[in-house]
This record gives sequence, structure tokens and C-alpha cells, in this order.
Amino acid sequence: MLDFITRIFSREAASKNVAKERLRLVLVHDRADVSPELMQLLKADLIRVIKNYMEIDENALEVNLDSSDSQVALVANIPVKSMKRLSSIPTHS
Repeated sequence: MLDFITRIFSREAASKNVAKERLRLVLVHDRADVSPELMQLLKADLIRVIKNYMEIDENALEVNLDSSDSQVALVANIPVKSMKRLSSIPTHS
């Protein structure tokens, strides 16, 4: 029973943290004047390019904008599973 109660309260805390993080991201994106659609396109392009060089965990990839004072920074957390061998990297002629 205690385990059940603990799981319920941890879900509520996790939901609270997720909501708080989403709100923070919305505020940063608004300040940077970047739409959620543009962020999705940027994330998709990053995934496409990075996958040429390494195997990544796409589900855990995070791309955010952080702002401080008058600057906005693109911050990407990209979990790398492995690097690709040079012979398997596509070349563009």
C-alpha cells in the first residue's frame, strides 16, 4: 500500500516538474520569438545531420533555447549511443 501511495505522489511531483519546465521553455521561446513549429523543424534537422556521424537516442534528445540578459543560446542534450565508422559516413560530392 505504501508503495502505491509513493508512486502516486512521485507522479504528481514529476508532472509538476514537467509542467514547470514546459512553461519555462514557452517563456524562453516567446522571448526569442521562435515558434514551436520552428523548434520542431530545427530538432528534426539536427537529428538528420547528427545521425550521419553517430547513433543517438532520438527519444531522449532535447533541444532548448536558454536566455540570459540579452543573449539566447541553443542548448542541445544529445545522448550518443555510438560513433559511426568513417567508412559508413556518407560523403557528399
